[in-house]
Amino acid sequence: MDALLELEREIVAWLNQGIGRSYLLDRATYLVVSDYFIPLMMCFWGLGIWFHGKDARAREGNQKAVLAAAISLGFANLLVLVVNQFVFRERPFVHHELANLLYAPTDSSFPANPAAVAFAMAMGVWLKNRWASAPLFFLAALWSFARVYNGLFYPSDVAAAGLIGVAVACLVTLALRAVEPLPTRVLKGARLLHLA
Repeated sequence: MDALLELEREIVAWLNQGIGRSYLLDRATYLVVSDYFIPLMMCFWGLGIWFHGKDARAREGNQKAVLAAAISLGFANLLVLVVNQFVFRERPFVHHELANLLYAPTDSSFPANPAAVAFAMAMGVWLKNRWASAPLFFLAALWSFARVYNGLFYPSDVAAAGLIGVAVACLVTLALRAVEPLPTRVLKGARLLHLA
């Protein structure tokens, strides 16, 4: 176990050496690693999926995918919060001299909340519309990598969080299928309000 932890520290330190070498790369990394850019891009993509579909049936399928993704995102966030009550892991920058383009969070590094919610959203869409989920998986992976590169998380933090997000999305999608008249009625209500 100690060898794995040491390997993770070396990976983070090696990746983090890139910060400060190129102004343009640092600016791009700052944008990607921030708390807002990737989540907003994912939300805009989800909004596009919500209103997209060649016919009413396809549009309803996409809306069910976005609904599952949004619920999955919330439950993944909750599960990370629960895990954090029992597991605390300090951030990589606490123990190592690392450059940091963002602020210095004080919450637990394990599991990585951004990766959990991003992969939950991507998987929630994937289970209904695989094509539409590709950009979401790309953004989730990019955000996770940028957070490791910036010294905010260890690789195992984002890997475990990604698995949490995927598992939660699968469970939420199964639960929505089990209560099937309810999601359809929610969407019908949204249509009455001109929201779908």
